[in-house]
Amino acid sequence: MAALLATLVISLLFSTSIPTITAISEPVLYVFGDSLSDVGNNNYLPLSLAKSDYPWYGIDYYDGIPTGRFTNGRTIGDIIAAKLGIPSPPPYMSLSMNDDAILQGVNYASGGAGILNETGLYFIQKLSFDDQISCFEMTKLAIARKIGRVAAEKLSNGAIFLVGLGSNDYINNFLQPVLADGHIYTLPEFENLLIAALDGQLTRLYHLGARKVVFHGLAPMGCIPSQRARAIDGQCLGFVNDYVLRFNSRVKNLLSALNSKLPGAQMTFADCYSLVLDLINNPELYGFKISHTSCCNVDTSVGGLCLPNSDLCDNRKEYVFWDAYHPTDAANEVIANQLFTDPDVGQVHPAPGGVAPSPSPL
Repeated sequence: MAALLATLVISLLFSTSIPTITAISEPVLYVFGDSLSDVGNNNYLPLSLAKSDYPWYGIDYYDGIPTGRFTNGRTIGDIIAAKLGIPSPPPYMSLSMNDDAILQGVNYASGGAGILNETGLYFIQKLSFDDQISCFEMTKLAIARKIGRVAAEKLSNGAIFLVGLGSNDYINNFLQPVLADGHIYTLPEFENLLIAALDGQLTRLYHLGARKVVFHGLAPMGCIPSQRARAIDGQCLGFVNDYVLRFNSRVKNLLSALNSKLPGAQMTFADCYSLVLDLINNPELYGFKISHTSCCNVDTSVGGLCLPNSDLCDNRKEYVFWDAYHPTDAANEVIANQLFTDPDVGQVHPAPGGVAPSPSPL
């Protein structure tokens, strides 16, 4: 539920089982994911068609310019990092492995990425989850050269790994009639394929030192503007939401199985499905007015991203969605805040050591 991610992050962060790392006093966060988490990695992939390095993306970020984030401002990962009292992890592709920044967390997320390597092939270039894990492997080798193998292992064991993938495997793979997977596999077969791949990937991350893994479950994708556009009545696509619920359930079971067989593994599922569905169905309860369409007047027939010639809504804080796929900064803030302030969480400190979160750019 909504409280789960907050409970997990805080419990992992302050767990007495986390090893003490010399010269590392702040939380270390590694982020893996797709366009919901990308903070600019795809900007460094010259052939990638999954980019947001143009107006109006970033209009409400700190400098008001595009950063490669697929929203008008911050991602949920940015806000979570601020609440942990740390800077948002920089994109992997922007770093040299000589940079000390790799000791403090890295973001590997890539727009168009999926659990399956074939997902998002028509974006030409992207970092799949397998690619992102390989990038982390390179990062860990570089960390070992800086602080030694033992310290690098302790850093990995104590870090938080935030993983959010799977939406593109449906929206930009299985549900696309021009791609093979939707024709080759039945739904149960496709689910089995996803879970088998994810099993191997999370096991690989574990053997690279990951212990504290938060898998961010899928939101009700049938209700995002790109999917509503496919419905005759403009309502949520119920069958897509059913796919999501099936996937989320399978991932929960997978994480439980991995925790049972991998010593020291603490892999937890952060289920925000109900929270996001309520935000969509009852936007006024959260200070929004519109949740069925996007602030940016997008053309869903040509991808659904916010193009420089697109018209914007008058008040971006009133909209849940920025473009056909991604939430606004304001919606991301509501989701992240609820993850950390849900009454079920109990006493939650906003950041370790009393460090205040960074202010909103809005």
